[in-house]
This record gives sequence, C-alpha cells and structure tokens, in this order.
Amino acid sequence: MTSIRPEKLAILGAGKMGSILLQSFLRDKLLKPHQVWATAAHADRARALKDKFKIHAGTNNREAIRQAGIIFLCVKPQIVAEVLREIRDDITPNQLIISVAASVPTEMIERALEKDVPIVRAMPNTPCVLGAGMTALCKGKFARSEHLQTATRFFDAVGRTLILDEKHMDAVTGLSASGPAYIFIILESLAEAGVKVGLPRDIATLLAAQTTLGAARMVLETGDHPALLKDAVTTPAGCTIDGILELEEGKLRVTLIKAVVKAVQRAKELAFS
Repeated sequence: MTSIRPEKLAILGAGKMGSILLQSFLRDKLLKPHQVWATAAHADRARALKDKFKIHAGTNNREAIRQAGIIFLCVKPQIVAEVLREIRDDITPNQLIISVAASVPTEMIERALEKDVPIVRAMPNTPCVLGAGMTALCKGKFARSEHLQTATRFFDAVGRTLILDEKHMDAVTGLSASGPAYIFIILESLAEAGVKVGLPRDIATLLAAQTTLGAARMVLETGDHPALLKDAVTTPAGCTIDGILELEEGKLRVTLIKAVVKAVQRAKELAFS
C-alpha cells in the first residue's frame, strides 16, 4: 500500500516541535505552503508563522482541521484532552492524526474522539531541526499499514525513524527525546575540561562537539557495540584508561542510567498531571 498524500495538512500547536517539523516538511518539499494550516495559542504567534512560512495560520483548531487529510497534534500533553474536545465534532474517520504529544496513549485519543479515527503516535527529538533526529512511531487501534507509511515518510525527512510497540514509547521519551539534553551536558563538561587544561573555549567546544559526533557515527555506521569501540581507544597503560577510571569512580555510567529511568517515570505521568 502507498502512503497518504494530503491536499491539506494541519499542525495543531506549532510551538517548538511543531515548528521544527513544519520547517523541515517545507524544506524537503513534502508539502507546499498553501497546503499547510497551522495553529498557535496566540494570534501574534500565528501571524509570525504566516509571515515566516507563507502558510495559513490562526488560533482556530476546528477551522484548521476541516478537510485536512493529516492532522499533526503537537500541543502539550496537559491540554490534549481540551483540544480533542474542541475538534471532536469536526474529525472524521477518513483523517489521520499523528500525535507528537509526549506520553499521551493512542487509546486516550481514540476514547476522547469517540470515533474510529486512525492514530499514529510519534516521539521525535529536537535534532530533527537539522535532519538528524530520531523518531519512534507506533499505531493505534484503527491505524493501518498505509498510515504508518505516511508517518514514516514525514519523519524520515527529519532523521531516522523506527516502528515500535506502544508499550515502549515512554522509554523512548526518556532516552532519545530527553537524550539530547544529557549529551549537551556531557559535551559542555568536556569543553570545560578543555578550558581547564589550557585550551581556548571555542577550540575546546569544537573538539568536544566533533568528537561526540564522530563517536556516534562510529556506533551507527560500524554496528559495533560501544564497549568494543571504547576498548579500541583504550591502549594498555595509556592515558585513556586513567580517564575512564575517573569516570567510573564518579559513577557517570550509573548516573546516566538513573537519569533515563527517572525521565521515563516522569513520562508515564505527563499526560495525567
């Protein structure tokens, strides 16, 4: 089956992630500006979207979704129920909802709409803005393979995409969606260490960033386990092993694991808080 190509696409809640996706879809010519209707909570934000992207934009979610083949639900999880109540009477089973609202189960959306509407749940991350994102997808009760194909086509434009069972989505939130923040802290710390040992800050930051990028690419492109790649850098009686011993003594490994676990626990609560 082929993916769905809409004449009109709506983005409800074009905030940070909604704007990242919008910008990427237009950049990669998945959509033309006249096909897109976006909404924002405030009129001045809607005007800014309209001026920047030359799209239809406003504050009326009901107007935005009418006759839209695909609806991206990008609002905060705490207001998903409110938005669904607002648009429920205008939604039809012929539309596809792609929800990027963190922690909101597809079953909750289906129940709120009271219709057999196909739902695909997505969990992207902020590197999508550079086409280097990671997005996990899962489908709801009424979604079919062509709906997943459609969502995959859009998120492939902003990075890598994989399809998982919904039971794993909160774990994805705690790992890859929150993960860039963890990496930024590590990167910042490496750069500060470079400053500590005498490097100019801009050079230390460049060294840390490119090293992080290169290490990640080695994992992705070789397929080797990170431990194996680590061992290849760690020569006997060399300087790297001394650095690793300091990391182990500081419990970096355990701390990162605990950070992901804590974020996952919070993700399970978001839609209900």
